[in-house]
Amino acid sequence: MEKIIEVKNLSKKFKVPVKQGFVRSIFIPKNKEIVAVDNISFTVERGEAVAFLGPNGAGKTTTLKMLTGLLYPTSGSVKVLETIPVERKYTFLRKIALVMGNKSGLSWDLSARQSFDLFESIYDLDHQEAMKTVGYLAEILEVSKSLDLPIRKLSLGQRLKMELIGAILHSPEIVFLDEPTLGLDVVAKRNIREFLRKTNKEKGTTIILTSHDMADIEKVCNRVIVINHGKIMFDDAIGKLTGRYRGRKYLTLIFTEEVAQEEVEKYGKVIDKKPLTYTIEVAGDEQAKVIAAVSENLPIDDIDITHVPLDEIMADMFGKR
Repeated sequence: MEKIIEVKNLSKKFKVPVKQGFVRSIFIPKNKEIVAVDNISFTVERGEAVAFLGPNGAGKTTTLKMLTGLLYPTSGSVKVLETIPVERKYTFLRKIALVMGNKSGLSWDLSARQSFDLFESIYDLDHQEAMKTVGYLAEILEVSKSLDLPIRKLSLGQRLKMELIGAILHSPEIVFLDEPTLGLDVVAKRNIREFLRKTNKEKGTTIILTSHDMADIEKVCNRVIVINHGKIMFDDAIGKLTGRYRGRKYLTLIFTEEVAQEEVEKYGKVIDKKPLTYTIEVAGDEQAKVIAAVSENLPIDDIDITHVPLDEIMADMFGKR
């Protein structure tokens, strides 16, 4: 397979001011060095869908910005599509797209259609083909009726969908996405995930994604790079990450009446508690035994069995449980 992203010993350090008194901060300023990305190396092949996972401040967005040329590395090297990103060459920019969930790339005073017309001119696209693509994508994302409204009048979900259409209108080879479903409702999130997956599968577009929403990762990506404190902790198929926890199962117990937590804890570790519902963690080889005991001794209405969710795996890896 063709490697289209090559990162070697990449680091990024920032100098941030140290808090002092007002006078000292003006006349005797002090800075401390923060290591955002610490000597990481990886490659991405054409057509992959890769997620960057990690807690806040782990270095995910900083890495994304270096890959797109928005930040200069402190040391190391990065090549994307045989180009050094910070050179920001037109030929490079034409082959990539960046969508950030908390920032708008479209003019708030123009309608989405007017913005797409502008992109058509910038990228020298065939008008008929561009309009056909806009219509097709707008239909998939269910925003056809909003194309002629000013961006400022759109909801967050509608705006982000328009951002996605604008981002891939010129058929980029790589789409970089930073928190693409931030603040969206369940339906909008589902539509965007399906759209990204379809784009990756049908067009072979390489997708690089950061998100705190574990469902984004599970639905869109095949590979996960876990970053913490600027270092790579894991880099492999998402199945291998979840496979580490296959010896554990989650049982969601739904009761017909209230049950004391200490009674439920006799059968497993309580992970979540809601009215008439508990989720417990049990060993995979104890699953049948626990289900039989719970069914016999507690007022069970239903039991749902799942693998350990990805967000719980992340919490476990970063010691947040």
